[in-house]
Amino acid sequence: MYSVAEENYIKGIYHLQQKAKTVSTNALAAHLNTKPASITDMLKRLQTKKLLDYEPYYGVRLSSSGNKLALSIVRRHRLWEYFLVNTIGFGWEEVHEIAEQLEHVQHPALIEKLDVFLGRPAFDPHGDPIPDMDGKMALVDYESLTEVKPGKEVLFAAVDMQTADLMNMLQYKNLKLGDRLMVEERFDFDQSLEVLVNKKKKITLSYKLGRMILVKK
Repeated sequence: MYSVAEENYIKGIYHLQQKAKTVSTNALAAHLNTKPASITDMLKRLQTKKLLDYEPYYGVRLSSSGNKLALSIVRRHRLWEYFLVNTIGFGWEEVHEIAEQLEHVQHPALIEKLDVFLGRPAFDPHGDPIPDMDGKMALVDYESLTEVKPGKEVLFAAVDMQTADLMNMLQYKNLKLGDRLMVEERFDFDQSLEVLVNKKKKITLSYKLGRMILVKK
């Protein structure tokens, strides 16, 4: 069994490793909203438990055991999000913080029964793949809406992050997963986008928002 703090560190390192092979203590501190000086003791503790490899001034990487633990935490989080949205009716913009609490329930049988009850979903409500009990998950090939050439229709498949501000903005723009999007214009002045949604309505998106929208053909 691991503490909530230990699991948060492991999950944080896992997410940061998706963009960098080695995670710096500064990057981890920023991700966890804590001071770099307070990071060291926890990293040493997790290294003692053989969950990661840590070398001062060079950074940290998860071990195979740490990666396995991270995937189990991600699995719990995404299953709980799916349950909250599709079973009891929360909005997709509401569930991330609730799932942050529920993900620390470490009872394997409960999580497996939850997965079966939900029909073993492959993706959470934000389009992220859900690992199975062995840590395997669907491969995704997404690109940012800002990378799509004008005139090409794509499917809104996922979001790049799940902050409340982003979810609220997407709700304000009335955008949801499964919408068909076509970039009709990219403005040189600020790289904002004029987008046709489901062949019915046109909306304008900032570059920042467009970058957070992940799409597939």
